[in-house]
Amino acid sequence: DGANREVLARVIAAIPDGAVVLLDGLIASAVPDVLVPESGRLRLVVLVHMPLGQATARAEAGGVTEIGVQERAVLERAVQERATLSAAVAVVTPSAWSRDWLLDRYALHPNRIHVATPGVDAAAPAAATPSGAHLLCVAAVTPGKGHDVLFEALASIAHLPWHLECVGSLTRDPEFVERIGRQSGADGIEDRVRLTGPLTSTDLGAAYAAADVLVLASRAETYGMVLTEALARGLPVIASAVGGVPEAVGRGADGETPGILVPPGDPAALATALSDWLGDGGLRLRLRAAAGSRRSLLSGWTDTTATVSRVLAEVAR
Repeated sequence: DGANREVLARVIAAIPDGAVVLLDGLIASAVPDVLVPESGRLRLVVLVHMPLGQATARAEAGGVTEIGVQERAVLERAVQERATLSAAVAVVTPSAWSRDWLLDRYALHPNRIHVATPGVDAAAPAAATPSGAHLLCVAAVTPGKGHDVLFEALASIAHLPWHLECVGSLTRDPEFVERIGRQSGADGIEDRVRLTGPLTSTDLGAAYAAADVLVLASRAETYGMVLTEALARGLPVIASAVGGVPEAVGRGADGETPGILVPPGDPAALATALSDWLGDGGLRLRLRAAAGSRRSLLSGWTDTTATVSRVLAEVAR
């Protein structure tokens, strides 16, 4: 709001000329009126982990012809974001996919866009169960993460043995949480789905350790850190092949994909993947082996910070 913009403007104005300023994109992309006038004297570096204009691109891809209030707000944010990023001397993104998206969408200079792949902390391998029936989803319960798609897919395979734990915020979109609660009740799967809420540290590690497979039905992702968090424990993943997800999932040393990728927003395809996982012991063994191989190739946070440090050092010079 106006008061916060005034505070931010004072903070930015107090930074000495020539300084390198690293800004979170969720702030920077919304305030070109504050940052662009300062870009002539400051070296602005923006960390864009989720482009604000990405929703506009999804709407256009879906053939939206009438722009509602929410879509118009997203479009305005995209215009603001383009202005801010055009004024930055460097932009850091989490994936090659997001770099390509920014270049295509905003026509930025390629030499100014850098990829710093998120790292992952080492973890002990999860103890898989023979049935593979413990499904885990780690994501805020919002439309963008596709819980409605996941619930619809699971309802269609209710005859198979499975249970799902959803770890993530329940307060970002309470109406959506209520809606998928009604959906699970109507489909008769409410007793097999647990909305745990957010977990951190040891509790989150325990949730990963108890799982057989991570499921992520996102409609959009620039990378998907929960995927590598699962793979760090040797857990296969079943996820939407959207955005930077295929990049995060990657391949093991043997070239095998450590999971199953399906089209986003497709409950039938997701149901087929889940059914294959639950019904084929040989497939589970192969995917677990691929996840174990991928686990050994994951990079840590020291690699991420080294990349960001290199970008900042180049900007400073």
